Order: sequence, then C-alpha cells, then structure tokens
Amino acid sequence: MSRISPYGTWSSPITAAEVAAAGGGPQWLDVVGGEVWWAEARPGEQGRVALVRAVPGGTEDVLPAPWNVRNRLHEYGGRPWAVAGGIVVFTHWADQRVYAQSETGVVPLTPAPAEPQSVRYGDLRAGRPGEVWAVRERGTGPRPADVERELVAIAVDGGGERVLAASHRFLTVPKLSPDGRHAAWFGWDHPLMPWDGTELCVAPVGEDGAFGPHRVPAGGADVSVCQVEWETPETLLALMDPDGWWNLHRVGLDGSVKNLAPVEQELGGPLWKTGSRWFAPLGGGRHAVLSAGRLAVLDEADGSVTPLAGELTAWSSTGLAVSGEDIVGVAGGPAREAAVVRVSPGGAVTDLTPQPELPSAYLPVPQERVFTTADGETVPVVLYPPRNPDFAAPDGERPPLLVDVHGGPTGQHFAELNLEIAYFTSRGIGVAAVNYGGSTGFGRAYRERLREQWGVVDVADCVAVAEALVAAGLADGDRLAIKGGSAGGFTAAASLTTTKTYRAGTVMYPVLDLAGWVADTHDFESRYLDGLVGPLPSAKQRYVERSPLTNVGELAVPVLFQQGLEDRICPPEQADRLVARLAGRGIPYAYQRFDGEQHGFRQAATIVAALEAELSFYGQVFGFETPGVARLELSR
Repeated sequence: MSRISPYGTWSSPITAAEVAAAGGGPQWLDVVGGEVWWAEARPGEQGRVALVRAVPGGTEDVLPAPWNVRNRLHEYGGRPWAVAGGIVVFTHWADQRVYAQSETGVVPLTPAPAEPQSVRYGDLRAGRPGEVWAVRERGTGPRPADVERELVAIAVDGGGERVLAASHRFLTVPKLSPDGRHAAWFGWDHPLMPWDGTELCVAPVGEDGAFGPHRVPAGGADVSVCQVEWETPETLLALMDPDGWWNLHRVGLDGSVKNLAPVEQELGGPLWKTGSRWFAPLGGGRHAVLSAGRLAVLDEADGSVTPLAGELTAWSSTGLAVSGEDIVGVAGGPAREAAVVRVSPGGAVTDLTPQPELPSAYLPVPQERVFTTADGETVPVVLYPPRNPDFAAPDGERPPLLVDVHGGPTGQHFAELNLEIAYFTSRGIGVAAVNYGGSTGFGRAYRERLREQWGVVDVADCVAVAEALVAAGLADGDRLAIKGGSAGGFTAAASLTTTKTYRAGTVMYPVLDLAGWVADTHDFESRYLDGLVGPLPSAKQRYVERSPLTNVGELAVPVLFQQGLEDRICPPEQADRLVARLAGRGIPYAYQRFDGEQHGFRQAATIVAALEAELSFYGQVFGFETPGVARLELSR
C-alpha cells in the first residue's frame, strides 16, 4: 500500500550514481566486416570514449585506455573513427591527432601541432586505397573563430597527408563514387547554419587522386542537405528539404533531382555533428530512414514510409547502418535506455548491448501532448508525470513541475526514457520537455518560428505550456521551475529575467550576454545569432535587450548555475559575470564550477554532484525535504 507523502519527498531507488552510469552510451556506429562497431562514452572513466565491437556473447574493446576516440571538429565533434584497408584509424581527444592501430601498436598518422590541439580532424572515412579522408580544422589566430578547414587524405602507412579541396568554410568528408571517379561532399558558409542552406558538391577524381573543380548539382542558400551517399557512379541519394521537409532525393550528376517519397515528415535532422546518418539503403529501392527519431522503411515503388519497431522512439543519428538484411543502430524508447540494437525486416528487436535492470515501476511514462499558445501556435511537449508505486501525494496536492528546455535551440526532445528525468519524477516532481518554436522534427516552417525571435518565442512557448499544465491541475503554480543547458540555459535565464511564471531555475553552461558570446564563441556558431536574433550591427539593440545579463536586475527568484570550466562553446566567463551581480542582493543562489568539464558534463562525479545539488536546491526553494542528498549551500 502506498504511503501518503508530499510530492518531492518520495524516496527512490533511482540514484544519481545510476543516472551517471547511464550518462554515456553508444554512438558513432558502423558495420565492419560483418561486425557491429561503435564508440562508447564512459562517465566512470572520466568521460573517455572507447571503441567497441560486438562479439559472440558480448562486446570487447578495440582500443585500450587511455585512447579516447573523440575530436573537437566544429567543437561538437565529427565521426571519430574509420577502418581503411583493414586498419583502424581514429582521432584521440588529448591531442586531436589521427592515429592508426597497427600490428606493433598505435602509431600517429598526423604530426604534433605547434600549439596543443590547434589542428583538429574529424568525420573520418575510408577514401582511395591506402587513405583515410577527413576534415582538417586549423587555428589561424587568437580567437576561437579564427580557423580554416580543408578536406584532406591521410596515408594509413604514415606517409603524410595531402589537401583534396577547400570549397566552403564548413565541410563534410568526401565520399568516393563506386567507380572511384568522383567524390561528393557538402559545405556551407557564414552566416548560414547547415540546417539553413548547404551546397552538394561533386568533383572528378584523377588517377593520381587529385580532385578537379567541383560542381553543385543540388542544394543552395535556402535548401539544407544533411546527408549524401553514392547510389551508382552516376547518381547520389541525398536528404534535403527544398519543399520544407527533409526528404530523400535522387540526385544525378546531370543536375536532375527527384523526391523518392514526398512526405510531410522530417527524414533528416540538424547537422550538429558531421558524419551523422539518418538513412541507409537496404537495396531493391528500399531505404531505412529516421522519421523525427523513429525508424521507418521508405519504399520507392509506392512512395510509402512505413514505421518499423515502433517501441523504439528515439534513434540516434550517430548510429544507423545495415548488416545483412537487418538494420542496426543506437535507439531507445519510453521504457528502455538507448542501446545498440539489431532490427530484423519483420521488426523484431535484438539488443547487442545489455539493457540494465531498471526498477520499471518507478520510471515515468512519457506522454506526447500538444498545447496551444495565446496566438494560436501549437507547441509539442513530452510530459513526464510523477510516478512511484511506494508513495501517493496528499489529497488535493499538485506536483512541482520542471519545464525542461532542450539545447540547440535547433534540437528536439524525443519521447524516451531519460534516467535524469526519472530521478525527479520518481521523487514526485513532474517534468515537461518542451519542443518550442525553433525545434526540429516538425518541418522548416516550425524551425523558422524562431528566426530573429530567440528569447521571445521560446520563452513564450515554455510559459504557455507551464500555465496550461497549472490550469489543467497537473502542476502547482507556486512550484514551477525552468531548467536548461547551453541554448536551453539561455532560454531558462531569459525566462527568469523577463517573466514571473517560475519560482526557481537551473541554468547550465548558458549563453547570457548575446553580443559577448558572438565575440567569444567558436567558429561554427559565431554567426548563428544572425538568424536567431538578427545580423549585427543593425540588430545590436535586440542583442542587448534580450540578454539575461542586461535584465539580471529583474531576477527575483532563486537560481542554480552549473558550468564546466573548459567549455569553449559557452565559456564560464558569462556565468561568472552574472553570478557576481547576484552577490548581496538577497536572492538565494548557488554556483557550481566543474574542473575538467567542457560543454555538457561527462564525468560520473560531476553528474552526481550536479544532480544531487539540483534536487537539494528544489527542496529548499519549494519547501520539501530531500533525504539522501547533501544540502546545497545557497548564497544571498
């Protein structure tokens, strides 16, 4: 029989340590000689990314510690490993060089840079025989945005590297045609982001491996290509959105373009990490595709897109491939964590990595809901109500609610199991994950709702959802909090400084000074705000007015800040400045600064400390006990 206890006070078997253990997971999957290989983040090894393969009865590491298969291409990283001619080639986080695993051990293929990590490689792919192709990024000046990029071929025998092309400021790795006579890639230039517009490039490849002048058979300033693969020596398959939805197209070298299945579905996504995949050819005119995170099969014969393995609602674009007749990838669902899975043509799912034994009765059941704003816009939400079989709230009590703002802001919340969310819901705190205007998965028009409206539309959509849940009796209006990291941290901070809806907030590695961030951030996002806020200098006043640092005087509720000290995307200087302005104002706050962490937390100790501090923070602000976690000291 359930005990009667206030929301927030419920004890739960889901600990912060368990959340941290699940905080890594598989990524960057591919099939090598019939075996499924992937990279695997390990919080318990200080966030090291291992290279792993499936073997009968389990898995084994391909590379031992301390090799860390990760890179900083575009700061977010690109595909970090490939197999070329039977040789494993990978990027190593500590120095960003490219290495090969040989019979005598691991050897470097690229030289040590004059300045540590000033040369970076990513999006590795086998090229011509004896070569791995990659994107090379080199620092050219003192600012993070001072970089140049080239496509390079690296000899796997240690014979050096050579430049293939440098068509755009931002590039994806070339892919060699089946007959070896052409290479294809895509690129884009400032101020566009890859989801705004990219150009598909095709260049002839000479007998000596040199690229000739490239042509642009598809794409453009208002068409986004997010993945391209060769189909035949004369045709390519490309995910692109000329009609407002990322659909699969056949592109001929003659410039012909055909949509293989016109659907109002997003079969692609935002290219935050080069080397991402949303489709894989199955043969016979059929293709595995990801439709807003769900697996489906596209059949050219009738233009259908048919869902497959419906229990898997969140597939990762860093892992999708074909093994025999099966589809393999990284996927999770409402009741299961992300894992490496194999899906048969009939939809049967086999786990290649073990599912942990989780207390299923304590896991929230995500509900996909749609709310309407005051101006008639619809906002999709994934709602996670409190759930714990051991407890029930007193009659008439409504639960506290966390409005969870995803990063990006060009991103999306999927309806999936998230142990960090379960940590709160199993203790009696509800979570609403809001896909505010600007989110992906709902077409270009929905993404464009945020054009020049960042800090306005996102804030208003989150407020509309929070107030609708209060009106529906699903949340306590006096115990609303907002949380987010990165771009979500900006929206959380902007919400706390421009609205009166929330009683508390957690702001993680945020953007707080828009103009200052543009000047200090890395190249990939240095012109992002041209579209989100407006081009400088003409829109300068908007940058000032929408910055939480400008409006910090309006902050009147408790706030928790969390920041990695090695973050080059959202440097700690911004959080330092805002926190300094809170001192002495009488507003309860805390500021956690974590050594060794970059943009997002990867080390188990950090994840535990941050999560337990957040729970203690809400307990103090909302007036409930939080047994089992240390009390977070709040300043004023």
